[in-house]
Amino acid sequence: MIEKDWILNKSSLIPLHQQIYEFMKRKIINGEWTVGTKIPTQRDLAKKFNVNRSTIVYALDELSADGLIESKVGRGTFVVNNTWSLLASVPPPDWNSYVKSGSYQPNNKTIQEINRAEINPTVIRLGTGELSPELLPVKEMEQMFKRHSPHTFSLGYSEPKGSLYLREMISNYLKTKKIEVSPQSIMIVSGGLQALQLISLGLLHRDSTIFLETPSYLNSVHVFQSAGMNLLGIPMDEEGIRPEAIGRLKKQHNGALLYTIPTFHNPTGILMSANRRKELLDVCKNEKLPIIEDDVYGDLWFENPPPNPLKSIDGQGLILYIGSMSKTLSPGLRIGWIVGPEPVIDRLADIKMQTDYGSSSLSQFIVAEWLSSGLYDEHVKKIRTELKFRRDFTLEILNKHFTQLATWNIPQGGFYIWLQIKKQISIRKLFEKALNEGILLNPGNIYDHNDQFHLRLSYAYASLHELKKGLIRLSELIEEISN
Repeated sequence: MIEKDWILNKSSLIPLHQQIYEFMKRKIINGEWTVGTKIPTQRDLAKKFNVNRSTIVYALDELSADGLIESKVGRGTFVVNNTWSLLASVPPPDWNSYVKSGSYQPNNKTIQEINRAEINPTVIRLGTGELSPELLPVKEMEQMFKRHSPHTFSLGYSEPKGSLYLREMISNYLKTKKIEVSPQSIMIVSGGLQALQLISLGLLHRDSTIFLETPSYLNSVHVFQSAGMNLLGIPMDEEGIRPEAIGRLKKQHNGALLYTIPTFHNPTGILMSANRRKELLDVCKNEKLPIIEDDVYGDLWFENPPPNPLKSIDGQGLILYIGSMSKTLSPGLRIGWIVGPEPVIDRLADIKMQTDYGSSSLSQFIVAEWLSSGLYDEHVKKIRTELKFRRDFTLEILNKHFTQLATWNIPQGGFYIWLQIKKQISIRKLFEKALNEGILLNPGNIYDHNDQFHLRLSYAYASLHELKKGLIRLSELIEEISN
């Protein structure tokens, strides 16, 4: 709500409260804070501007005297007027009511707080699901832009399914995972999340029931819920999702499809065994239950390659397979793909063209070059080595500081350790206290609404120094809260 780069000029002759007043007044007069907008609390504003609360009170009193804001007991402080609404014979539109009327559900409070905190460079991010800037191939990417390529590069729109050149490279790449698929059955998307959005728009009707693991990444995004669908959790064990109840639940709830992350599951890090994969596929075949297989972490194994994807043993076109470069090469490229039966891919491609007219042609070209040149394989080998080192580094800290506080799994790949806290504490209180000290956590209840015992720890993003500092302080906070 307040720009990160706007700061007070503390050497100015203009008093601090006056600077804050002028800043907020501009926001209101320019229509950025419309009538009905709830402004941040005094405490939040004081923290944002790094001033005493009394300074904020002075600024708000002046805005109130101008008739621009009004405090409502128990509800907060709201914008009530701006120059437009004061002078216009017809009142301005109530944008607040529009915001509340949108069909897409807002993130829950904790996820919104996480998203806001992640833009602060001073925060130690212990749960972030992306590669550290230290691990991204910035120099190699610069060289890729400069090198001569025999392939034609276009700055125009790509065809509905995406660049044929890239789809050919992905087709070859998937053969290493024992997935045989032609470019016609591949569609390029702007990351895995868009793949889920297109599926919800193009293949499912409102009130459909989606099966998923409990816990699941899918609970932390509202892509299906905002399309009017229901999520139903299926329990997991150390081998992955337990399929024995799927048949009964499908009949009871008229299940439309199953979403799974079998390889280095988010958030638990669990690797589904080969036997469990076959068992799951057999059950879904019998029930004619389509599967969305999310394999964005599949290349990030440590000691041993994981079992082949479910898609590699799918002879009936039952599975929609999602892959992405966001977890391995660069989240900023926003390039992923869906593999599925041609009629399905044609349908999704048509919807994609209606929504964004195709993913970035520049990003598509760069990913194709990484795959065709062999540089992607070299890069992923380095990332595996780095992530394994980071995992082991994190496990050492846990073994030293958390043995009395928590239990955890040892992931064989991916980004995450699923930490179960043994102490009886409030996860919300822990989240708030940690954030107050500049440590950002991903609590388990954003992946399973009933979970009050877990944290998703990521060893992929924070620097080694931050990991050590943040985890040691986290162990102290758990002790303090539990006493």
